[in-house]
Amino acid sequence: MEFIVPFIEIGGKMRKLIKLISAIFLFSALSVSAHAVEELHFVVPGGAGGGWDGCARGTGEALVKSGLLKSASFENMSGGGGGKALAWMMSTNPEDTIMVQSTPIVLRSISKHEGYVSDQASSGVLSYKDVTPIAGIIGDFGAIAVAADSPYQTFQDVVDAYNADSKSVKMAGGSTRGSMDHLIGALAFQSAGADPNAVVYIPYDGGGEALAGLLSGEAQILSTGFSEALGAGDQVRILGVTANDRSADAPNVPTLKEQGFDAYFVNWRGFFGPPKMDPAKRDTIAKMLGDMQETPEWEAVRKRNAYVNIYNPGDDFISFLETQTEEMTALMKQLGVI
Repeated sequence: MEFIVPFIEIGGKMRKLIKLISAIFLFSALSVSAHAVEELHFVVPGGAGGGWDGCARGTGEALVKSGLLKSASFENMSGGGGGKALAWMMSTNPEDTIMVQSTPIVLRSISKHEGYVSDQASSGVLSYKDVTPIAGIIGDFGAIAVAADSPYQTFQDVVDAYNADSKSVKMAGGSTRGSMDHLIGALAFQSAGADPNAVVYIPYDGGGEALAGLLSGEAQILSTGFSEALGAGDQVRILGVTANDRSADAPNVPTLKEQGFDAYFVNWRGFFGPPKMDPAKRDTIAKMLGDMQETPEWEAVRKRNAYVNIYNPGDDFISFLETQTEEMTALMKQLGVI
């Protein structure tokens, strides 16, 4: 069948309309191009081998392998319990740079933890309100682990040793007292009827150093994230996780709850931009992180670390942070940390 397209003479008003529509499409295309993100620099507020490090590198890996991002680079900026990286983001406002963070960014403002002070940044308490929340992406349960050759086979063994001699059980964690690692361990001991403030806690600068402290014998147990404990492989034995049910990704690891200890805690991890971040670019990166969670490349990362997908972008992320501030304040008061 032959289609005949009639010639239509375009009048002056129609020409103006077409020009206007063309201009709108051109502006939209330029706007998309201006806010497109092909490369991202990930700032990790702790040392190599920790939970922040694993989340940032796993995210970058999935984004690049899935084709959502052209390239990713990483920088470990440990110090001040995450305060050094926060201060750097505030003072430099770097382009195409995002910082991985988690519950500790909420805890530091609650506990009035003084931020890292540099020549470029003012002193004071730094929190999520000082940077730009982009999106939360995963949940990671807490874990209590021991060295592979430890005599402790269950968390009850640890409790029994603590009750016999409280100084004989030293607990390592990857950040300061009052941090998430400290809270996970404190919650576990409180569920066993112990005074959480009486537990000897040894703070390290990052999960990698905390693991080294455990393996060297400086500490007898490690309080950390589930993904970090899994990442340590055969070097450790996980005595219990702070989940209600065993993970389908690590079915052989018991929960604390099934051992009779009511200790539930899940830590989120997500990303933040500098304080003056372009809102359109923030939204672009947030969408990219959401799209990533639908890819097989991300599923490989998630399964490897036993992450729970929790995509929480933009204003929803901010509301979540505000709610968690209230909840964590109550928990820290309950544990006697503040």
